[in-house]
Amino acid sequence: MSLYIGREASKLWKRFCAEITTEINLLAENWKYILGGLIFQYIHGLAARGVHYLHRPGPTLQDVGFFLLPELGQDKAYISETVFTFIFLSFVLWTFHPFIFKSKKIYTVLIWCRVLAFLVACQFLRIITFYSTQLPGPNYHCREGSKLARLPRPDSALEVLLINFPRGVLYGCGDLIFSSHMIFSLVFVRTYHKYGTRSFVKQFAWLIVVIQSLLIVASRKHYTVDVVVAWYTVNLVVFFIDKKLPELPDRSNGAAALFLPLTKDNKTKEENHKQLNGNSGDSADWRPRTQINGKIMEEGNVVHVEAAINGV
Repeated sequence: MSLYIGREASKLWKRFCAEITTEINLLAENWKYILGGLIFQYIHGLAARGVHYLHRPGPTLQDVGFFLLPELGQDKAYISETVFTFIFLSFVLWTFHPFIFKSKKIYTVLIWCRVLAFLVACQFLRIITFYSTQLPGPNYHCREGSKLARLPRPDSALEVLLINFPRGVLYGCGDLIFSSHMIFSLVFVRTYHKYGTRSFVKQFAWLIVVIQSLLIVASRKHYTVDVVVAWYTVNLVVFFIDKKLPELPDRSNGAAALFLPLTKDNKTKEENHKQLNGNSGDSADWRPRTQINGKIMEEGNVVHVEAAINGV
């Protein structure tokens, strides 16, 4: 038993090291896209902080969702954040599964390049939208009488640039149309829907996003319009950008070997591919073979096999 565990642990470690090599090579080629996407996350946060200075609390607007969905209240407002955290962490963990699991379809670096492109495009539109019109926030800390509803003039530019993280992110006001939580949730679920392999997980993920939408309105963190606009805007943005971006290589068909360099002990790309995806190191072994009347068929070509005859 201990021998089996040791052997499997060795295979896991080799697979992990091979995956690290592959992802580092991809990161060296695509680091600008990753860095640009991460920088825009800060710009998006800075813009949301800036609009808070412009926010003016007022009466909550008439909203269909507020009539249909009972208000959760401040003591239960954490429920929607808990669901969002579950979606966020589940997706992040899934994008790193190639480092552990033998069966894999994606590259972590490439999938995050794609996801960040979707997020940046949606967040850019969001910034334009919530700066165009500032609505009175429906959230509890954004209502009249709350000390957090208005921000005093900043004492310095540094105060603005630091965004008062994380409090300034959690207690923002004015950045309503359209919901940032829905941007992340829809981008993540659409990405898994395309590149994930478990159909029941895909169905469950869409159900969770629908529940998340209802909880956002029920907790009064957004108006219904913020959620509705997010649903069609994010889906349309992802649809059109996905058409423009080059398709990701599918690892399940042996494409992983394209990204693997020779190692110090002169292992070939195919041998590294064996560590990554569990296939044979001999590329000829990947071809389907069938035997018909003493002949072996390889991808439509006939290979004659000498039969032992005459007393052998």
